Amino acid sequence: MRRHFLILLGLTAALFAGCARKEVTGLQRKQAASLASEAGFAVTLRDYARAEGLLVQAVAVCPDTSDYWFNLGTVRRRLDNRSGAKEAYEEGLKAVRESYQHDPQNSPLLLQQVYVLALMGRVDEARSVLAQARKDHPDDRNLRIFVESGALDRMLADPGFKEQAL
Repeated sequence: MRRHFLILLGLTAALFAGCARKEVTGLQRKQAASLASEAGFAVTLRDYARAEGLLVQAVAVCPDTSDYWFNLGTVRRRLDNRSGAKEAYEEGLKAVRESYQHDPQNSPLLLQQVYVLALMGRVDEARSVLAQARKDHPDDRNLRIFVESGALDRMLADPGFKEQAL
């Protein structure tokens, strides 16, 4: 029994050692940006299947860029792949939260969190993040305007937003 436990412990450690995200190089970022740009062009042509493939490649190369994940979720939503869109939105949320942990003064990252939470139908959580953002960044003009103008409610009522939302 103890032997099995030690083997399991060793395998778990080996598995999690490989889970750490590798640092993305500048060349990889340029490659991912090129793929994302090409995907954007495919979207303008309404070739969502091609755009999805390109964005999958972009997030594989540069998994820490939330915009690529959000775009992938949107494309999958247009392809009526709700579960795939949800996975992409979740990964995007994870990426933006990690970015905010590394740069807690970057308040636009909080607005990205609010946006994707709303996309996933987690409106109460989005409102909570927004309220906490106002407390943490009381002098942030963009956050203040976003809250005072009721931008979240307008966004939720927007038909274009509803097309992307889950």
